[in-house]
Amino acid sequence: MNIGVLTGGGDCPGLNPVINGVVRNALKQGHQVTGVLRGWQGMIEKSTRPLDRNSVSGILPRGGTIIHTSRTNPYKDPALIDKVVKNFKEMGLDALIAIGGDDTLGVANKLYKDFKLPTVGVPKTIDNDLSGTDCTFGFDTAINIATDAIDRLHSTAESHDRVMVIELMGRHAGWIALEAGLAGGADMILIPEQEAKIDDVVAVVKKRHDMGKNFSIIVVAEGATLGDDFATVSEEKDAFGHVRLGGIGNTVAREVEKRTGFETRVTVLGHVQRGGTPTAFDRVLGLRFGVKAVDLVIEKNFGQMVAKRGNDIVSIPLEEAVAKLKTVTPEYYETAKIFFG
Repeated sequence: MNIGVLTGGGDCPGLNPVINGVVRNALKQGHQVTGVLRGWQGMIEKSTRPLDRNSVSGILPRGGTIIHTSRTNPYKDPALIDKVVKNFKEMGLDALIAIGGDDTLGVANKLYKDFKLPTVGVPKTIDNDLSGTDCTFGFDTAINIATDAIDRLHSTAESHDRVMVIELMGRHAGWIALEAGLAGGADMILIPEQEAKIDDVVAVVKKRHDMGKNFSIIVVAEGATLGDDFATVSEEKDAFGHVRLGGIGNTVAREVEKRTGFETRVTVLGHVQRGGTPTAFDRVLGLRFGVKAVDLVIEKNFGQMVAKRGNDIVSIPLEEAVAKLKTVTPEYYETAKIFFG
């Protein structure tokens, strides 16, 4: 069999380990692997490279993806979809493993449903918001990076008697902000799933000062709101209709300083969260996902996504995985609130 593999959407720590797992398992079972370059763009342009053991040698600790990525949505234009289906046959592929988040896997699911294209999905997102899997690779690295940043901000906040606001990624799900905030000892955490009021943030900061704590750490997910629309950097939308979020941290900082008089600073961690070396957890999870994806292809169990359930790697229907986002539950957030202030 000739197994194609692509990576779509944002880069993510652990992508290269998945590719490694795909190639090593496929070759061991007598199959070949074709890397499709730049995600769905590569399927449109027939842009590929063969992947062998030399291709994946030494890539486990590397961030990013050796076959590159893009935010290309072929379903924006019926002609592009026809080209993807046609190119799949012309490229001599027998199956396609799509590694990506909700958008990338949504395309894979539609291709399977609409054209019976033999696809298998691997869940990739630092946001940890894909349903059907306990966690996605990349998330562990992201929260470790964010927690380290919060730890570092603590020292400067305390030294200068400042309020420090740190804005983390999380468009619709606040997993990174919540878990990094808890691990880093944040005094307040704002996430998209829970309505936030600036009065509550100000109250926490004032209470800490009344207790003699002249500094505070506020963690904010980029998709959090203060009763208004999302804060956006630009109204321009990507291929999947998403605007570029950012700026809620600045809004929170401005209001806190105005209402309390306490010096407030903002740090936007941005793309640092998904760059660089993956953690050991994400490396191993990526390898296991890659191996399982190839097993599903060989079994001709298409239209499936690999998933982690407990310590087992299983498969679930792609349709189930992309049906809805996995978001932070109210119960989890209530637990976090115990540590606010």
